[in-house]
Amino acid sequence: MLSNKFGHAFDHPLKKIAQKIPFSPNVLSVAGFVITLFACYRLSFDFLTGGIFILVGALFDVMDGVVARTQKKMTRFGAFLDSVLDRYSDAFILLAIAYNLKNESNTVGIVLCLGTLVGAFLISYSRARAEGIGEECKNGLMERPERIILISLGAITGLIIPVLWILVVLTHFTVLQRIHHVWNAAGNKEK
Repeated sequence: MLSNKFGHAFDHPLKKIAQKIPFSPNVLSVAGFVITLFACYRLSFDFLTGGIFILVGALFDVMDGVVARTQKKMTRFGAFLDSVLDRYSDAFILLAIAYNLKNESNTVGIVLCLGTLVGAFLISYSRARAEGIGEECKNGLMERPERIILISLGAITGLIIPVLWILVVLTHFTVLQRIHHVWNAAGNKEK
């Protein structure tokens, strides 16, 4: 949802900064991933600092795309690498939260983390599979930017359980939105 409306909204405001960054977009992607790994370490025992570091890692995730577009360094491999690292980040973030909740003996929270993880992966898979059959599928309510923002806010505010309830419902709702979208698009072409 945010990606569709504001996907390149940061390109213009960050253009001058992006032009001066001497690193390739792939280096920024990897750096953001390393920061996210540190965020996961913090999340495993401290939601507040973990949530803050998730946002720092997300900043690198934004900058890699801005640098790629601004410096004309967009590559198919770069897009692939960024996407794979995003999936790893999603998994590690939710597993770190689940680990923290395990230490609090919060079984419901653990189940919500795992349910959200499945939903997040199915959102990504449904897009990839749709594109594999020739259909564009970027729609849906709970894409990665929304998930990262909500998880960060939930961790920082201490409202992680209510946020996980929202995420588990809306990630699977987004998968259903994508299934419906592809059903309509493919069905109309096959008539």
